[in-house]
Amino acid sequence: MLSAVIAPMAAVAVAGIGVGAMTPVPALAQEVADAGPSSPWSRFRFGFSAYKNGRKDEALKAYRDAAEQGHAGARWKLATMYASGDGVREDDYQAYQLYEGLVNDGAVPGTGDETFVSSALFSLASYLRRGIPNSPITADPLRARQLYLQSASQFGDPNAQFEIGRMYLMGEGGAADALQAARWFKLAAQKGHVGAEAMLGKTLFDSGRTKQGLAILTSALFKAQGADLHWIRTLQEEAFALASEADRRSVVQAAN
Repeated sequence: MLSAVIAPMAAVAVAGIGVGAMTPVPALAQEVADAGPSSPWSRFRFGFSAYKNGRKDEALKAYRDAAEQGHAGARWKLATMYASGDGVREDDYQAYQLYEGLVNDGAVPGTGDETFVSSALFSLASYLRRGIPNSPITADPLRARQLYLQSASQFGDPNAQFEIGRMYLMGEGGAADALQAARWFKLAAQKGHVGAEAMLGKTLFDSGRTKQGLAILTSALFKAQGADLHWIRTLQEEAFALASEADRRSVVQAAN
């Protein structure tokens, strides 16, 4: 199951299809009919409305119709539904194929479709990083690293920047490079990625820049929520225990 890896920007793009998406279903149905019920945009809008109202069977059919006509948002949404088993039997290989098609077709620079392609790149990389059981897709960390790098550099996706940083740090899919890891963590952290901020702090701490690293880790801990809170707290406490008394005091004073 591909969970918690879908870039939020693409989800926002789907949600932002316009005020018309919030139109009551009968009015929306009339609006779609007036615009041409078989157009990919109309089918996508109908699918969005049906999904929001819990009619996932109708949404799935509408998204399929729009996807077959090349609508990037519909292709992305259909893939995410297969990836998470949302309204359809979970099928990671089907999701992979949909993401792959979207990436291969690309997007016109400057259009909203770029968010879907970026998210699809991230998802492809995540699948290739570990492989898909009972499918032709085997683990290929090198290729995963390349796709994360493309999403991170071409589209500036902070989630991809975080993951490529982790791969550089661990030497996954290629040579380890703590300097490159820190660079990518910093870029993602500047966009508000709390996990990347924590990993930047740890990387600096481990490289000997203990005061700066501990300060960044502590800052990340204050911002962490949900699933991030536990592992970031663990990293911060480990660094705090290893830091000198002077560094601890300085960081605590700065935090207060």
